[in-house]
Amino acid sequence: MLGALIPESASSQAAATDRIFFALLALSGAILLLVLSLVIVFAIRYRRGSSARRGELPALVSREFEIGWTAATLFVFVFLFWWAGSSQLHALVAPPGALEIHVVAKQWMWKTQHPQGAREINELHVPVDTPVRLVMSSQDVIHSFFVPAFRLKKDVVPGRYTESWFTATKTGVFHLFCAEYCGTDHARMLGRIVVMPQDAYARWLQAQTEGDDLGREGERLFVSRGCSGCHAAASSVHAPRFAGLYGSTVPLADGRWAVVDDAYIRDSILQPARDVAAGYEPIMPSFAGILSDGEILALTAYIRSLAAPTETGAGRAGAASSPSLVPGTPAERSPSMKPGASIGRPAGASP
Repeated sequence: MLGALIPESASSQAAATDRIFFALLALSGAILLLVLSLVIVFAIRYRRGSSARRGELPALVSREFEIGWTAATLFVFVFLFWWAGSSQLHALVAPPGALEIHVVAKQWMWKTQHPQGAREINELHVPVDTPVRLVMSSQDVIHSFFVPAFRLKKDVVPGRYTESWFTATKTGVFHLFCAEYCGTDHARMLGRIVVMPQDAYARWLQAQTEGDDLGREGERLFVSRGCSGCHAAASSVHAPRFAGLYGSTVPLADGRWAVVDDAYIRDSILQPARDVAAGYEPIMPSFAGILSDGEILALTAYIRSLAAPTETGAGRAGAASSPSLVPGTPAERSPSMKPGASIGRPAGASP
């Protein structure tokens, strides 16, 4: 009966969340039972007409009792706050080397892309026992990425990146929902997470149609969208160069400092006058409404690849680095699905 009420636990975070939930449930039940028992006992013992002694307790007993239950309650509260807080904070940051998956939410579908280039719609294949980092954005309204079996729920907000991660502990197929009302067909925004053995996941990647990874796609956009006119190494325009830039800390014109991460790059593309780097003029135009979320993700992957170490220790300036996280997967180039391939796409929807 309990299994029918509680979803299957299929991730490391689910196990930790369930432990906290059942501990809180047991503690709440014990307190409820204690209070209910005392109410019943006192109601019977001190009913009207009973011969039970009535009057104030001795001062020593009253004081020690009050201090005791107050201290015990405070201790339990602090312990529960520390336990739940540390668990939630741990879930915010993915471990180093996690498999990075990009997720774009759109009315009414989930579009996912693997670092090697494989793309899916309303479906996500991942290897078991491997940390998976989700970098998510929305093209229209607020959505919420919800996988009950993983105890994972994260809002996906337009205009910014949100991140989450999980480590699947069981193979199988698990439901993916949108848990935030997002419009007429909100109830149809369904998908599934397919957790596979690591060798099976590697074979699945190999079976996809050849295509380019995010970094190579971003490199083409870097030229076709005119970014190379200012930011290329050979450009005469005084603009920041991208080699080795990602992950560094740069000074801003107003005296602040900023870390060059995915969010900073996105803001610099859409709101270039917001955080101008020190020593540069605010001459870059905004690309809001020109670049899609997918194109911003690709450009970010390209900039990130320029900071990736190579065999010589220098940043690579020609192609994105796509290290293999699954045994048997080629590190230099993996196959991908063609954009627009239909996998569980809602009728009438476009990618």
